Amino acid sequence: MLKWIKDRIRRGPVVPVIRLSGVIASGGLFAGRNLSIDAVAPLLRRAFETRGAKAVALVINSPGGSPVQSALIAQRIRLHASEKRLPVIAFVEDVAASGGYWLACAADEIVADPSSIVGSIGVISAGFGFQDLLARLGVERRVHTSGQRKAMLDPFRPENPEDVERLKRLQAEIHDGFKDWVRQRRGRLLKADEETLFNGEFWTGKRGLELGLVDGLGELRTTLQARYGTKVRLPVIGPRRRLLSRFGLRSGLDDVGPTTLAALEERLHWQRFGL
Repeated sequence: MLKWIKDRIRRGPVVPVIRLSGVIASGGLFAGRNLSIDAVAPLLRRAFETRGAKAVALVINSPGGSPVQSALIAQRIRLHASEKRLPVIAFVEDVAASGGYWLACAADEIVADPSSIVGSIGVISAGFGFQDLLARLGVERRVHTSGQRKAMLDPFRPENPEDVERLKRLQAEIHDGFKDWVRQRRGRLLKADEETLFNGEFWTGKRGLELGLVDGLGELRTTLQARYGTKVRLPVIGPRRRLLSRFGLRSGLDDVGPTTLAALEERLHWQRFGL
């Protein structure tokens, strides 16, 4: 028993690691692959409650997604960090763009690979128009609403300039919130004018360092070993496995093919950044 206690004491400092990887979205068929407050909150709680933790590391690999879920996750990170008085260090892998960069800004320090993609501080809305397709197929679509703007931006109707203008106003409000968050978290560290930083452009980690979007270049293990010693422990805080998966059983949803619209939309998020 005494030897076990000594071994525990000698094992070195602890920095729990949370992997935030995937498109940021709530619900849906592929909810298990998305980053949402429901999925991430239990991991944050466990990480910040890790006994002997010296800091919490976030490994971010996300092209963004929902601004609401991005904000909720980021706020929860700051809440735990404040309560536990623990520093948070974000490590960017392939990409921390748009909502992914929103999450990175929740950390006290951002470290990226020189070839990582960072930034994309903007708002995007994309869709399709099918009105001509319906006419060719001889299909008549019937929509009845109560409320003049209820069918705004209906993809089966010609685009209305007034609807587009309303959408742009909504985007501008969300963009303002994104910019306020970046200013709050990194205002004094930014090294370029806002017209450059907040226009939706994205950069490599190397260029991001020059612009003040990240604080350093490197990777998780070597950075934390240099800071906390070679004996630092880096336990990964992952989702708990479901009972069925422990016995090699899966639900029927696991066999859904990747050709669904949800999978296509997820793929488009990554392809915007060449991934």
